[in-house]
Amino acid sequence: MNENVKHPKLWTVFFTVVSLAWVFPIVLVVINSFKQKAYISRNAFSLPTGKAFVGLENYTRGIEVTDFFASFGWTLLITVGSVLLILLCTSMCAWWIVRVDNKVAKTLYLLFLFNMIVPFQMVMFTLSKLADTLKLNTPWGITIVYLGFGAGLAVFIFTGVVKGIPQELEESAMIDGASVPRIFFQIVVPIMRPSIISVAILQAMWIWNDYLLPYLTLDLGKYKTISIAIQYLKGGYGSVDMGAMMACLVLAIIPIIVFYLVCQKYIVKGMIAGAVKG
Repeated sequence: MNENVKHPKLWTVFFTVVSLAWVFPIVLVVINSFKQKAYISRNAFSLPTGKAFVGLENYTRGIEVTDFFASFGWTLLITVGSVLLILLCTSMCAWWIVRVDNKVAKTLYLLFLFNMIVPFQMVMFTLSKLADTLKLNTPWGITIVYLGFGAGLAVFIFTGVVKGIPQELEESAMIDGASVPRIFFQIVVPIMRPSIISVAILQAMWIWNDYLLPYLTLDLGKYKTISIAIQYLKGGYGSVDMGAMMACLVLAIIPIIVFYLVCQKYIVKGMIAGAVKG
């Protein structure tokens, strides 16, 4: 008998411990968001009881100092816009690569794979200058930058899915008089739905939490994402308002955690679909 089957309880305990290790830092941030700054520095692992408890004071101060709701709006706009652009462009590109299947398409596919292995640090300074030159330093312009960096993984997953779609379905629709856009959006996209949701989750989590690319690209005098705005809680001489920072971090992670929990069932299904023929 398989060892994994012999000791299911041991595996349950093991994965429970691993899960708790991953969740613990988030719980710690939530706990400290209700404590005074002095108590956070003195004992970060204690519960917010007695004089240490400050209620929602850290949240109100953090929202006021960082102009949190404006930053939240810009972050939401950038994330939603970038994800939609990535999904639309890369899904169509993957479909074209698979169906055309010539040397140009194969070369383009290899370039997308190469995009996945290029470290961001190699291009970040050039990217910052180029973004200013091309006026991409706005929440709308940065979506194009995210499209460039997110296209590699998305095309890789989508091409594997398209290879598993019977071409006869598209040919039948074409015989019935369906146009190319209609074939794509009414036949191909519904079949790709699990992978589209999976890619959307991965890209949204990356873009929502990203700090470096917006910091290098955006005009910070006008636009700040949440991750950048939180840095303004740092004062002079290295002082940090830890209570307000913890509160803002809690507010920042809630939307993306909710989004992940709602869509998590599609992740494994989508990744498996992209790996079957990839």
